[in-house]
Amino acid sequence: MKSTVAHTKRRALVRAATLLPLAALNLGALAAPVIRRAPGQKLRVAFVYVSPVAQAGWTTQHERGRRVMQAALGDKVESFYVENVPEGADAERVIRDLANQGYHLIFTPSFGFMNPTLRVAQEFPNTIFEQGTGYRTAANVGTYNARYYEGRYLAGVIAGRATRTHRAGYVAAFPIPEVLQGINAFTRGARSVDPKFQTAVVWTDAWHDPGRERDAAIALAGQGADVLTHHTDTTAVVQFAEERKLMAVAYCSDMASFGPNAQLVAVTHQWGGFYTRTVQNVLDGTWASTSVLGGVRDGMIELQGFNPRLAPDIRAQVDARQRDIASGRLHPFMGAIRSNTGQLVQAKGSMSDDTLARMNYFVEGVLGKLPSGAS
Repeated sequence: MKSTVAHTKRRALVRAATLLPLAALNLGALAAPVIRRAPGQKLRVAFVYVSPVAQAGWTTQHERGRRVMQAALGDKVESFYVENVPEGADAERVIRDLANQGYHLIFTPSFGFMNPTLRVAQEFPNTIFEQGTGYRTAANVGTYNARYYEGRYLAGVIAGRATRTHRAGYVAAFPIPEVLQGINAFTRGARSVDPKFQTAVVWTDAWHDPGRERDAAIALAGQGADVLTHHTDTTAVVQFAEERKLMAVAYCSDMASFGPNAQLVAVTHQWGGFYTRTVQNVLDGTWASTSVLGGVRDGMIELQGFNPRLAPDIRAQVDARQRDIASGRLHPFMGAIRSNTGQLVQAKGSMSDDTLARMNYFVEGVLGKLPSGAS
């Protein structure tokens, strides 16, 4: 998902994904992988991270997941990671090098790693690859992602109950469907308890740039937002909210240590269970290429770091809605939905995963227009 050197390239990567030269790869011809290990040899598992392992953020959560997996499976597994790998040619080189070193299973959790992973997979049919946030599979390549928007909706309920100005500021990286889902779900959650609620958005064109994130937060606070949130990697927005005595919703990781007074809640990603199950399946010889999409029900998305000063009835309301999402009684994109230009985009029912994956609009309550050429 994320990048350090190639942050600004991801929007183009997402839009051009189907145009990349993968048609030349005969992915369907790959036979099912056959993992070969010497007697007593540990399963060798590698992770490729697009940004540095830090105290919080996207890569931090995947690294925590790796550690959970390693602790759960113990001496059955030898795991290793490479951090701060740019998307593109560098990623392909790193992934190929790990396959050459004999790693049996390689996780590549970044959208821009999808095509490099598939190319290397063609060369190493008996190595298993799991690609995070992509959508292309092969006989030895599975994909995994999460319904991040479910947590965003729940956090929006908290923001809607907590705001005094009826306005939030949302610092966002790129206008791609995953990010738009989060902005829209957050706004719908907030407006379900505060119909006057509005969300203002500032784009940073970078996943990991503390300076830009802080500047965006300053601008949003100047527009009257008393709740700030972000779809970026660093703690800059939460830290700014703490300094200015505003409220914040953290993303990816619990960032309460950076904003103990500001943070209302954190929408966190939990990968440990998925990594443990996947590695165990490889150990058992039951792994098969699948596309996993988890959410609140699966424990992949959790609300953590609740501010202890939140009124008990707010927490109770959010807990009840979380149970409803987990059971399927509630969907963040359920019922009639209009864009912020008044267009009816859904008359009834719950929005499908395929439709969500093509989201290219703001819902009612989000201010402004998408950048030209978005999504």
